[in-house]
Amino acid sequence: MQRKMKHMPERQPDLGNVGAVNRMAASRHRLLLTFGLFVGLSSGASIGQPGEASSPPQKSTQATPICAYSIINTFPHDPYAFTQGLVYDNGDLFEGTGLWGESTLRRVDLETGDVLQILDLSPAYFGEGVTLHDNRLIQLTFQSGIGFVYNRDTFAILDNFTYPTQGWGLTHDQQRLIMSDGSSTLRFWDPTTFVETGQVQVYDDQGPVIRLNELEYIQGEVFANIWLTDLIARINPTTGQVIAYIDLTGLLGPGPWIPTPDVLNGIAYDSENNRLFVTGKRWPQLFEIELLGCPPLPVFVDGFESGDTSAWSAVVGSG
Repeated sequence: MQRKMKHMPERQPDLGNVGAVNRMAASRHRLLLTFGLFVGLSSGASIGQPGEASSPPQKSTQATPICAYSIINTFPHDPYAFTQGLVYDNGDLFEGTGLWGESTLRRVDLETGDVLQILDLSPAYFGEGVTLHDNRLIQLTFQSGIGFVYNRDTFAILDNFTYPTQGWGLTHDQQRLIMSDGSSTLRFWDPTTFVETGQVQVYDDQGPVIRLNELEYIQGEVFANIWLTDLIARINPTTGQVIAYIDLTGLLGPGPWIPTPDVLNGIAYDSENNRLFVTGKRWPQLFEIELLGCPPLPVFVDGFESGDTSAWSAVVGSG
């Protein structure tokens, strides 16, 4: 049976119970990030690295294509899950959720939405992006500058690591972890030492693309939610150029839904069946969709691009 989150006492002063804290936290999360993005853009600094000079802005020479979608299937999803990360692997759907006192790592049944396994994070941590690399689940936190490494099957904590920026999204390309911090920067980390080995600035035909959130690496591209929008950017991780946007406007119907759904967030990919999972915070449904009017994804054979596809399907989740 799907488990409800325990209301645990908040460990920060004068913020009351967790229910009240997280109503404030979601608003505070928006305010802090929006203010941080404004300050970052005004000062030329990355949101995750105050005072870090940004590289000269790039801009695409042609308009960025927009992909549409059609819904194939709809699945249930925990409407209380404040989804920050999503991973699909060999029939298992892993999900990381946020908010202080409610952040979790969980294994979810895709068909029913039931939570099959769950680990509660300390109330001191606001959970963020999740990826699976070398049979280890890796989870970021928002403002604490710490990440956690878990055993895939038992959720036992194997290690932790630190980083100097905010933590938003996380994925990998087998060789490197790829991380977002809410700015226009994708950071590349060594998957064993978590040392930064490089970065790329993301841009489209209008210039830098900020608020890069949850990430998924799919056939040579990085798919990224753009926070506070219904868009997913398809990014060339070598150049940083946005190849196309996926516009999921109207995916979740008007309801009424209880609780009130938050923004689209969370992407996972089933490489065996060529399905993409995308989620929203506190969404009550999970969608399988087909993308329409997109530049085709490349087909890789033994690691080499051999052609392209004319159509492919995606799964978009809510949470």
